[in-house]
Amino acid sequence: MLTIRLHRIGKRNQPSFKIVVVDKRVSAAAGKFCEEIGSINRVTKQTKLDEDRVKYWLSKGAQPSATVNNIFVSKKLVTGKKIAVHAQPKKGAEAAAGTPAAK
Repeated sequence: MLTIRLHRIGKRNQPSFKIVVVDKRVSAAAGKFCEEIGSINRVTKQTKLDEDRVKYWLSKGAQPSATVNNIFVSKKLVTGKKIAVHAQPKKGAEAAAGTPAAK
C-alpha cells in the first residue's frame, strides 16, 4: 500500500521536508520513494505542491499521513476535517490508564 508522507531534508534547527509517495513498509528516510510531489520549509513557511500529482496519487489509493492530510486540507485539495496529530495517546499510556495496578 502506498502512503504520502514527509521526508526530512533540513539541517539541524532548520526543518525542511519533501512530500513523497512511498510504500508503507519502507521508511521515507531510506530514500526509496516513488515520487516527490511537494516540499515544505517550516522556517520560511513556504509550501510547494504539485496539485495534479497529489490528486493522481490519491485517486490511485495512496493514503496521506495525518500531518500531510492536514496540509492537504489547509490547501483545499482534500475535503474534510483536520486530524488532531498532537492529541493521539501513546499505546503504553493508554494501557496503563485503562487497567488498575495489580496488588
